[in-house]
Amino acid sequence: MAEENKVILHTTWASSYAMGVELALKIKGIQFEYVDEDLSNKSPELLKYNPVHKKVPLLVHNGKPVSESLIILEYIDETWKTGPLILPQDPYERARVRFWANFIDQHLIPSTAKVWSTTGEEQQKAQEEILEKLRILEEGLKTTNHENDNLGLLQILLVTLFGSYKAYEEVLGVKILVPENTPLLYSCVTSLNKLPLAKEICPPHDKLVALLNVYRQKLLKSNTN
Repeated sequence: MAEENKVILHTTWASSYAMGVELALKIKGIQFEYVDEDLSNKSPELLKYNPVHKKVPLLVHNGKPVSESLIILEYIDETWKTGPLILPQDPYERARVRFWANFIDQHLIPSTAKVWSTTGEEQQKAQEEILEKLRILEEGLKTTNHENDNLGLLQILLVTLFGSYKAYEEVLGVKILVPENTPLLYSCVTSLNKLPLAKEICPPHDKLVALLNVYRQKLLKSNTN
């Protein structure tokens, strides 16, 4: 029976996308095997099961691979009916949650990438773009159920993407999550960070800062070449 319900998560500790999938599995109470990938030397299994993107997170359920974090999160919710719902049952509310999840994935995250690879005026412009999109997200949160005692799809994205915002701000030297700019978003992330499951998947601050410093320097160097 154990083999019939075998779940393997290929991940890496610093990936916010992968952390979201890990959190969803824990919310549902699903037993899984954790495979920590070295992205500079990817495992044969990762390359075999995710030949298109060759990246984490990758969920392998009974030998069947599922890739892309948002798709994996929906797959988990649809496959395991026990435990808390990750997406609302009501079709309209589910559509709204999906809309804001896609906004985060397709608009907000690409904006954050710019602030990592720039300095000076360019970085300031990128920061302003992020803050504006965070204000848009703030308005969206006002129209959705954002109760933090129910770790749904949006809560998973918020805590995995912004739970370590202090490390991001330390490395970048700019403010990202500003209470005066987005009080609701700031309150949500602060509350979510206190939850036991969120603490389990949150990477150590100093370890993350060290990794992010290396990541930022590589991006800055590649921009000057």
